[in-house]
Amino acid sequence: MIRDHLQEIALEHGCVGFGVTTADPFEGLAAVMESRRDTGLASTLAFTYRDPAAASDVRRSLPWAERLVTVAYGYQPDAGTAAVDTATVRIARFADGDAYIGLRAALDAIAAHLTDRGHRVAVLADDSRLVDRAAAVRAGVGWWGKSSMVLVSGVGPWVLIGSVVTDASLDLDTATDRSCGSCVACIPACPTNAIVADGIVDVRRCLAHLLQAPGVIPVEFRTAVGDRLYGCDDCLTACPPGKRILTGASSVEGPSIVRVLSASDRELLETYGHFYLPSRRPRILRRNALIAAGNDRSEHLEPIVIGYLGHPDWLLRAHAAWAIGKFGTESSRASIEMGLQDEDDGRVRSEMFAAKARWQIDPGLR
Repeated sequence: MIRDHLQEIALEHGCVGFGVTTADPFEGLAAVMESRRDTGLASTLAFTYRDPAAASDVRRSLPWAERLVTVAYGYQPDAGTAAVDTATVRIARFADGDAYIGLRAALDAIAAHLTDRGHRVAVLADDSRLVDRAAAVRAGVGWWGKSSMVLVSGVGPWVLIGSVVTDASLDLDTATDRSCGSCVACIPACPTNAIVADGIVDVRRCLAHLLQAPGVIPVEFRTAVGDRLYGCDDCLTACPPGKRILTGASSVEGPSIVRVLSASDRELLETYGHFYLPSRRPRILRRNALIAAGNDRSEHLEPIVIGYLGHPDWLLRAHAAWAIGKFGTESSRASIEMGLQDEDDGRVRSEMFAAKARWQIDPGLR
């Protein structure tokens, strides 16, 4: 059977889940997505939210589609989390290296097998034409978790999902009847209370989104950012189905805050080019590192953060002003006073005045 051969290929390429479902529209999904977009829960997300009707019906872009061959590619335990150490930043496990390379290799091998047998194919991974989690659930690869992640038996949420669309009439799998049951471990684990209901995330509060979104990170979430540079794993690490494999995860050293703030654009892109960076600019990494510096408050970070008050990018000056406000030393206070004399961007000035206000409220800041 072709289906069985495809499953063998997936397993040989490191996939931990496999299933086949129809290419029929996902009934009701577009309406749910539109509702979340209209109520603001989806924040500024584009991607599949740009056209929910197309993302929930792959035949709108590929009218010949008959089946979705969907796989889950595990990125644990090889990936790790940043070792806890002062003045370093954490990167989410999925972004510790480009795990999508392995996923795409598996999908390409499946697609090649189908092509060799005369079938049409299209590989969709991290693609706005398909809600990949919905495909995984209907194909029986996993089930919807209360965190909105897809959970796969044996590995929990530590997976990336992709599909091969084909015109082959492959045997179908059925959706799993598993669920999270009464477990709600992920909900209190979220540092910003972004999981507002079973399977519903308010993206406006989600650190994983905020740390890769352009623009200003809201003040009310900056302390919760902690030492994160990119992504957030808290709802995943709290999830019991995947918790046990964390004991086998390697521990990797996160980059230092100084390194991120001192590196050139080219150096940052060479190291973190596999991240989603708006407009392919590494400014958000510096923005995030400035917040981490303010949360860390190590003495050696203060001079480099103060130096960012002279950066040509207003966004970085604004977040530097917030971080300086967290230091509260005489040098920090003097730098804000001097900055106010030269700064003409209202957004940056607001952050500077906010820093001064914090010092008045808490004069004990060193």
